[in-house]
Amino acid sequence: MRILVTGAAGFIGANLILSLLENESDADIVGIDSMNDYYDVSIKEFRLGLMEGAASASGRWRFMKGNIADKAFIDSVFGEFEPEIVVNLAAQAGVRYSITNPEAYMESNIMGFFNILEACRHSYDGGKPGVRHMVYASSSSVYGSNARIPYSTADKTDNPVSLYAATKKSNELMAHAYSKLYDIPSTGLRFFTVYGPAGRPDMAYFGFTDKLRAGRKIRIFNYGNCLRDFTYIDDIVKGVRLVMRSAPGRSTGEDGLPVPPYRIYNIGNGKPVNLLDFVHILKEELVRAGVLPENFDLDAHMELVPMQPGDVPVTYADTGDMERDFHFRPCTELRTGIRRFAEWYSDFYIRRRK
Repeated sequence: MRILVTGAAGFIGANLILSLLENESDADIVGIDSMNDYYDVSIKEFRLGLMEGAASASGRWRFMKGNIADKAFIDSVFGEFEPEIVVNLAAQAGVRYSITNPEAYMESNIMGFFNILEACRHSYDGGKPGVRHMVYASSSSVYGSNARIPYSTADKTDNPVSLYAATKKSNELMAHAYSKLYDIPSTGLRFFTVYGPAGRPDMAYFGFTDKLRAGRKIRIFNYGNCLRDFTYIDDIVKGVRLVMRSAPGRSTGEDGLPVPPYRIYNIGNGKPVNLLDFVHILKEELVRAGVLPENFDLDAHMELVPMQPGDVPVTYADTGDMERDFHFRPCTELRTGIRRFAEWYSDFYIRRRK
């Protein structure tokens, strides 16, 4: 099975590839990533090192540096590798960054995704079997100002509150159109607040850790009245792997045209946690891992502030569709996941640099 993973050095991409190398003996994997400096490149290099180590004996993994917004590059990858499964995880992430740097989102999330869709479309040229399944990352952000919780894939998602959310909703619409026009089996995955070791430094739990370790104050938005559906990285990867192997079926409608082989799923923990409770668990596990001193005064390092533009007060996944179709629901408890992150952080930033 030839699998192409974009965003290969990213948080989800790297963990997915590591899991595939460990568990899928028939997988021949190409990963691509631009290795941009949106956040600390050393973390991306660390992830690449893990993948190279895991694949050193098998030779079933190859990395290619490039940008999905570069059409010629994407066309060359598809032409040479002829992937059967495409997992598009490359994107410009982050709600707040989209407010000040919108161009990055249009380049990666719109033009880059368009290039992936076009490459999938042309993979069938000349009667070739082409791409069997395109899986792509969406986001819980598409639910925007939706007041109904938990968020269901049956809910309308017409009210994005950030450009990032708007680009992810656009990806879903573009994928649907290409599924309809060109019979491309595609599945979108709405991820909910993914966390874990070697995660993204722009995520709250990572940023809080950096600031608390430096003795700086952290800001808790909406005066602490936020709920987040934290989902551990291993659970995300398990969900992605289950979906990858089960493409939507192709069929023809009464009009003689393809019925879009298209699906959307939430992948979230389904157990939203109050942000203040989360911060206290984070502090306790950072103390346990030796990142913070035993007598650390968390209250003295917190500031409760109003909601910020582009953010939402609650994320909460209805996981019924994944449970129905795959008998899958994330199971990692928050404290367990945070403990693993704290231990990794201590090793990466403290022990190995002494």
